[in-house]
Amino acid sequence: MRQRNSYTPEFKSKIVIEILKEEKTINEIASNHGVHVNQLRQWKKAVLDQMPQLFANENKRIDQMKANYEEQIDNLYAEVGKLTTQLSWLKKKSGIKD
Repeated sequence: MRQRNSYTPEFKSKIVIEILKEEKTINEIASNHGVHVNQLRQWKKAVLDQMPQLFANENKRIDQMKANYEEQIDNLYAEVGKLTTQLSWLKKKSGIKD
């Protein structure tokens, strides 16, 4: 029984980029790299199917960063308000004037 070939993600990416450039036919690429044509078609289809998600995830990360930033700002304003109130109370109790 023959053992299956295992390809690295880097190798697959390189091959799919070569396919998308369309400088050579998919048959030429397959024979140059020793990979079956159907396998190359599957890799290309996987890349094209997942490409929109790649950009959607990027937008989600940006939105998450914005939300975290706004939450941090709100927390800091709340802390400033609390400290200002405490300072005023301490000044009042100790008799210090502004």
